[in-house]
Amino acid sequence: MNLPTQLLERRVRRSASAVRALLLAACAALAASCGGGVDSGGTGAPVSSYASGPITGFGSVIVNGVRFDDRSATVRDGDGNARNRDELRLGMSTDVRGTAIVADSTGASISTATSIVFASEIVGRLTSNDLAARRLVVLAQGVDIAATTVFDDALVGGQAALAAGDTIEVHGHVDAATGRYAATRIERKTGVATYVLRGIVWNLDAAAKSFSIGAVRISYTSLAANAVPATLANGQFVRAVLALAAGPGGTLVALRLGDGTPSVDDREEARVRGLVSAFASSTSFSVNGTPVDARNAQFPRGSAGLALGVRVEVEGATAGGVLVATRVTLLIDGGGGGGGGDDELDVSGLITSLDTVGRNFVVRGVTVGYSGTVDFRNGTAADLAIGREVEARGTLSADGTRLQATRIDIHR
Repeated sequence: MNLPTQLLERRVRRSASAVRALLLAACAALAASCGGGVDSGGTGAPVSSYASGPITGFGSVIVNGVRFDDRSATVRDGDGNARNRDELRLGMSTDVRGTAIVADSTGASISTATSIVFASEIVGRLTSNDLAARRLVVLAQGVDIAATTVFDDALVGGQAALAAGDTIEVHGHVDAATGRYAATRIERKTGVATYVLRGIVWNLDAAAKSFSIGAVRISYTSLAANAVPATLANGQFVRAVLALAAGPGGTLVALRLGDGTPSVDDREEARVRGLVSAFASSTSFSVNGTPVDARNAQFPRGSAGLALGVRVEVEGATAGGVLVATRVTLLIDGGGGGGGGDDELDVSGLITSLDTVGRNFVVRGVTVGYSGTVDFRNGTAADLAIGREVEARGTLSADGTRLQATRIDIHR
């Protein structure tokens, strides 16, 4: 049994009592015949929710199929800095906390977000761009580009617009099966003061104060003992803020270290989407560093394909840092296609920019193309106008910079 698996099973066992307490409380709430209603479960306390995954739409912020109303949410980045909701973009990795998830009149899952945190996996210098293999190398880390990887719309042409020497930011997840990163969003950055790398620690040398993430060696000799997370250990996630200039032998110099494992508080409803990062069995595994207890879960697409590095969505409740799953779904890359697949994008709001010649418009910072076959509802392309409210559904364009609409609903 490898170290990540041992750590996973130990953490699940330690949290067993907390898990049982949460489930008992949930059962009691469901059995109650009076009191708090849908939002309280009869306990008098509001039901709370948590979602972790890439942003797949706007109108409300859409994460893991839930439409979170973000108008009153606090928004912060991975360093704890206050940010604006207008800075949120498709493909960004987020942790969202909110109220109970309920169904609206159309059957869509909705919630009101109370907080949103977005954080990338890598900020660093691009040293290799292999268009044929659809792979980048950044800070000595391999980054895989998928059909679902979003590129900032300033990168016209997507991956082809990047060049060695560019500083880029990569949102996504590390694939523990390959050691590479599966990118969900990529942006070019300018004027950065530090690099960032979140990954899995290996070859830790506590005496020399150094460790590896992938192929790169990181030194933390300049950090005080109280600035090093107690969780720093082989097999654990860490987030390192790094100096731009490398140290001796190309070693990267850590300016700050933080626990890179998601901080998951107790929530009655939780949805996590990402890659399996540790695997003991189909009932005991981790997703992006969050332990999952799936002993009582349903597997609508089966569990035979579940393994390290597989992309999944897990639903359930969280207690003691463990996600107690009720449902585990293996995700299919490239689902979308307007048919409600796993990778469909959805944006709604007012049109702020319109190009009738290029056949595209902008809603909530997302460029929407409407060339080709589009199912217009309640109007036609001639009804598109700046200030008109629309909802556009579709998949990413070939270069990953825009939503290619397959359906557009025009609201009057």
